[in-house]
Amino acid sequence: MAMESTASAVPKWVRRSIFLWWGVLVGLWLIYVTARELRGLLVQIVLALSFSFALDPAVERLGRRGVRRSTATGLSLLVALVVTIAFLGAMGTLLANQLNDLVRNLPDYFDQTQIWLDDQFGITFNADDLRSQFEPGGEASRFATGIAGNLVGIGTTVIGLLFQTLTVTLFAYYLTADGPRLRRVVCSVLPPERQHAVLAVWNLAIAKTGAYISSRFLLALISSVFHWVFFQILDLPSPVALAIWVGVISQFIPTLGTYLAGLLPMVVALGVQPSRALWVVGAVVVYQQIENYVLQPRITGQSLNMHPGVAIGAVLVGTELFGPTGALVALPVVATATAFLTAYVERHDVVDDPLVGPVEL
Repeated sequence: MAMESTASAVPKWVRRSIFLWWGVLVGLWLIYVTARELRGLLVQIVLALSFSFALDPAVERLGRRGVRRSTATGLSLLVALVVTIAFLGAMGTLLANQLNDLVRNLPDYFDQTQIWLDDQFGITFNADDLRSQFEPGGEASRFATGIAGNLVGIGTTVIGLLFQTLTVTLFAYYLTADGPRLRRVVCSVLPPERQHAVLAVWNLAIAKTGAYISSRFLLALISSVFHWVFFQILDLPSPVALAIWVGVISQFIPTLGTYLAGLLPMVVALGVQPSRALWVVGAVVVYQQIENYVLQPRITGQSLNMHPGVAIGAVLVGTELFGPTGALVALPVVATATAFLTAYVERHDVVDDPLVGPVEL
């Protein structure tokens, strides 16, 4: 009887609160597990959404000229695909030609190195022994054979990357082509005041993504001009093409872009003269530091209306959470969030205190 009276004495709202609390915990745990398992797909969807934001202005312009939205989206994606393939094809041809020149000139490089070491430091080594390493049966030859044996794994990685690119492209196409319908569906389940807020955020995301792309192109242009002048001084072949490669790849492939960008001109410089490859590496590293700490915070911060420190922090956090994709989409996402907060969060006058400094006019 005492136990029954104690159970009946517990208010119903307490039991409901306990069930609600555990229900929320279980729901959050399920969301976490699902997001962890679908992390790759979710990242691809976020990347496709950012890509669709970047395409939207071009699609809108074509739409104002009477082109159907689906057709305009397909044309925009086709132009981006053709330009990308043409660019990578041209750079691949240049790289293949320079590798052939490098292999053909290796014996002369060995002889030149032997003479230079002997004259400068009195170091003598047998160039014939080193040259023999690159002949069939040598250590370098066996190393190359081992790399060739891993081509299957490399090919699998490339196929996986192409599949992911296709997935992102398809998502971006449907998100852009059916953008108005998608926005209509989202707004249909919200009250009018929430609809205005959602559409405002959507417009901000499109504007900030466009500003981010513009800042990337500006940084790519500055990088291309700098490296073109330097490659011209070094008398490298195709200095304009190499400079454009460095500018574009370093800006539009996050994290690894800088190293991939510097690899091609380094190989080309090796084909001309090995010592020039060191100059290329030094130039790429020095310019990257200037860009990271001087150019990028100012240009990105101004174009996205974001503080340079926030811009750097956003890239670091995005890279830590989602890898290279996070670094690519972090700036437009954070810029959209800060712009929305600026527009909709109530601000107050700041009290006069030395800690906040004088008012900047």
